[in-house]
Amino acid sequence: MEKIVRQALLYDFYGELLTEHQKSIYSDIVLNDLSYSEVARDEGISRQGVFDLVKRCDKTLEDYESKLQLVEKFLDTKERVSRIHELATELKSMTAEPMLQEKMNEIESISKAIYESY
Repeated sequence: MEKIVRQALLYDFYGELLTEHQKSIYSDIVLNDLSYSEVARDEGISRQGVFDLVKRCDKTLEDYESKLQLVEKFLDTKERVSRIHELATELKSMTAEPMLQEKMNEIESISKAIYESY
């Protein structure tokens, strides 16, 4: 997985566990795509200070993930729901029985709603 995508996912799941200062700087770097120099100027700290803080936040967020595995579970669930949706779509096209079609439509609808909510 691309580093920036992983950082964003980790932040989405565990960002509230960071301090306000950490959240502000980390989100500016990771989510708002600002440079270390821009954030340093805005925060009145050194570029190295911003770099060190982001590196510490990365480690903290990775530590949370290694213990709780929420991102891994999320990605696994998303993949499984996507597969359920594919199978429901395939099955729906294979049968003409109205009752089965209705149930497959419901499965497809539920799996699509779950998938799109992520």
